[in-house]
Amino acid sequence: MRVMSKARWTGDAPDGPFNNPFGALKDTAGALPPGPPAKAPPPEASAPKGPARAVVRLEKKGRRGKQVTVVEQLGLSPSVLAEWAQALKQSLGSGGTIEDGAIVVQGDHRERTRAWLEARGVRKVSVG
Repeated sequence: MRVMSKARWTGDAPDGPFNNPFGALKDTAGALPPGPPAKAPPPEASAPKGPARAVVRLEKKGRRGKQVTVVEQLGLSPSVLAEWAQALKQSLGSGGTIEDGAIVVQGDHRERTRAWLEARGVRKVSVG
């Protein structure tokens, strides 16, 4: 049985990759026409615009003693309210639903919900 050894080739090798098709272009980079002007980034809003107010409260009556955080009086359309509820549940890592135009999240998350709503642009958040 013959064993093959790993032999290295020690001949002269090119410095770059073999047969680089773009190798000749590096010398002509200065002769290229200028590209289009860079676009300015859009101006950023100081804060996202949200509803004027929201009421955040803890509720456990009629829920077999379980605590839920209720966000009311947002005044959003049902589709936007559903998007906000989904984003709030993901942010808190908790389950929840929408009941009678209010977002209901499982657990006591009053302070975290307040911070989340203020980040969304709600100007006045009442916590009760």
